Amino acid sequence: MILNCVAYENGRKLADIDVEAISDWLHRPEAFVWVALRDPTHEELRKMQEEFNLHDLAVEDAIKGLQRPKIEEYADTLFVVMHLVEPDNGDLQVGELAVFVGHNFVLSVRSRSQQNFLGVRARCEREPLLLRHGAGFVFYALMDAVVDRYFPLIDDFESELEQIEDAIFEHGTARGSIERLYALKRRTTMLRHAVSPLLDVVGKLYGGRVPEVCTGTQEYFRDVHDHLARINNSIDTIRDTIGTAIQVNLSMVTIEESETTKRLAAWAAIFAVSTALAGIWGMNFEHMPELKWAFGYPMALAVIFCSGAVLYWRFRKTGWL
Repeated sequence: MILNCVAYENGRKLADIDVEAISDWLHRPEAFVWVALRDPTHEELRKMQEEFNLHDLAVEDAIKGLQRPKIEEYADTLFVVMHLVEPDNGDLQVGELAVFVGHNFVLSVRSRSQQNFLGVRARCEREPLLLRHGAGFVFYALMDAVVDRYFPLIDDFESELEQIEDAIFEHGTARGSIERLYALKRRTTMLRHAVSPLLDVVGKLYGGRVPEVCTGTQEYFRDVHDHLARINNSIDTIRDTIGTAIQVNLSMVTIEESETTKRLAAWAAIFAVSTALAGIWGMNFEHMPELKWAFGYPMALAVIFCSGAVLYWRFRKTGWL
């Protein structure tokens, strides 16, 4: 689906144009065209390939999707893939934004995502002085919008991790905490797969030999790189904390099992003494004075009860019961 096809010149929006008119606008020296697609068909992408003279390999990657975040140069055109990560019923849904950038055009292709970039277009149109930079600034604005949408996910991860940490020391929550920690770790890994490769390649856009379309906007891409570095560091911190929390949780499970074992051992010791005394008086030897004594039975019960009570008191004092 073609969402927008707009021509700009000298930082100002000129007109919404038809796809067939794109090639005419590309010949205007101060103009550039910004086209946005969502879940396009193969025919739509092939049509854009003809209009913008896109490389076959880049178009093939955009058609197939499921690409690793990357930035590739094809002559004077950049092909960029970024992951769109969004919450989805307690899990994460990963979409994709593929961007083709030339000196006089920007083509964005959004796939498998409900996020929109209308705010990005509005932001660019509100800043005509920056929009004078042309396709390079639009490319920065799209990338900046994608990266900024990672920050709320980091905040959600940190809040959930704090809740899990608060519940770790509550009795009987070990299994649930382990499940939540592993689910959080999986979501964190999904975000890491979106951030880490992009962090590695954004440095090409502001340091050393930068692509021609990014000339004049290097400082903006350096800002994006700083944001990605912050997000990546936060992800590393969260993952380390999750690992520590898992170890603490497993230690709590071991402690709870040890407490149960001690209780069982204490009660077993109490009943073992009672069983031993009952076994002694139950041997029925002929020369056992207690058997003929009138108070033998009460005395045996008293000894058994007192020995059990002493053991119970000792175990309570040592914390086993």
